[in-house]
Amino acid sequence: MAAGAQPNVTSRVAMLSGCRVLDLTTERGLMCGQILGDLGADVIKVEPPGGSSVRSLAPFFAGQPGPERSVYWWAYNRNKRGITLDLETVEGRDLMRQLAARADFVIESDHPGALAQRGLGYDDLRALNPALVYVSITPFGQDGPKASYADSDLIVMAASGVLILYGDEDRPPIRMSVPQAYLHASADAAGAALIAYYDRLNTGLGQQLDVAAQESLGLAQQSTMLAATIGGDETRRMAGGVKMGPIRVPLVWEAKDGLVTCVFLFGSALGVFTRKLMNYIYEQGFCDQATRDKDWIAYADMLLTGREPIEEYERAKGVVAAFLRSMTKAEAFDLARQHGFLIAPLATIDDVLQNPQFVAREYWQTIEDRDLGLKLTYPGPFARFSATPIEYRRRPPRVGEHNREILVGDLGLSEREFGDLARRGII
Repeated sequence: MAAGAQPNVTSRVAMLSGCRVLDLTTERGLMCGQILGDLGADVIKVEPPGGSSVRSLAPFFAGQPGPERSVYWWAYNRNKRGITLDLETVEGRDLMRQLAARADFVIESDHPGALAQRGLGYDDLRALNPALVYVSITPFGQDGPKASYADSDLIVMAASGVLILYGDEDRPPIRMSVPQAYLHASADAAGAALIAYYDRLNTGLGQQLDVAAQESLGLAQQSTMLAATIGGDETRRMAGGVKMGPIRVPLVWEAKDGLVTCVFLFGSALGVFTRKLMNYIYEQGFCDQATRDKDWIAYADMLLTGREPIEEYERAKGVVAAFLRSMTKAEAFDLARQHGFLIAPLATIDDVLQNPQFVAREYWQTIEDRDLGLKLTYPGPFARFSATPIEYRRRPPRVGEHNREILVGDLGLSEREFGDLARRGII
């Protein structure tokens, strides 16, 4: 290129174009492969004959179960091709090794050591392909006293410390309705895979990445576990808020037509917003001058030391509650934007789908499934790249949809060999 010339960005290919990913994950790690696929990688979802157990997870399209009707499967498998291989057989494992020898990434979420027992662990595959980036996603990591523990979303959330904030104060904690633990782990695994790939561009060598969901959730508990190390009050859950010692802090409030979140907190960082809010509440006639003029910066310390009775704090919360109940969610949000208050509506699913910002940015994307006669609506790209935009190139694969394309077309099996594998149930 001549000096000063500008590259033709329209000719740029997707970021990971030319890279191949073998995705062996269960529901523990599906989103990792999808992220790499969104970035342009050729992701091959490897399932056992008959399909992954994920295909049996509800909800199902039109309420009718079936391996091609799981909405959960649809959610995390776009931009992937799909094959079936029985890794319990010698032939299946041999085909897997051939694929791994040509791959850039392997992603797996089996129990620690399970693939190594089949000759498909990191040490086995890097002997064939030293440049391979091997991503392992598990509940507690590859080693340590909990490495072999049974897991569920609820167990991992509890082990991470997050669950202390979930649910009502008078009963055991609850899990969120949509499993979260492995979404955190999958996103972290995708980021780590890109870092390892960048390192490989410089060294020529891959490496194994050990991603533990328990550790990925560390930031999600908002540093509450640090309280014990500094002698602070332990944060406790309560419905719609948290407790700190005797102080009950609501984070969810009623509006005319639903719920809003309002930050009615104190200190040098947040007390200034509370002071602005209380000035406005006074102007609207919801409180007296003495309430307006409380020291909202030092108010938490006043409560903790007893200089301000808890009963007076409860009365002030009642003032804020009455103010918020006087308006709709939209009115409260407009007011917050005009005056810089920390108030926002709690959105329903319909609110999110119709969100004017999402609509204006054409966030919602459509993938057509001609076999089912459907157009599936997906959340849009997690990032916008000016030169290499994310594209939704493929709907989620059918069971074994690309067996012939990959095993015959890529690996070079003959049609006779392919047919024999199919008859014997290896693919």
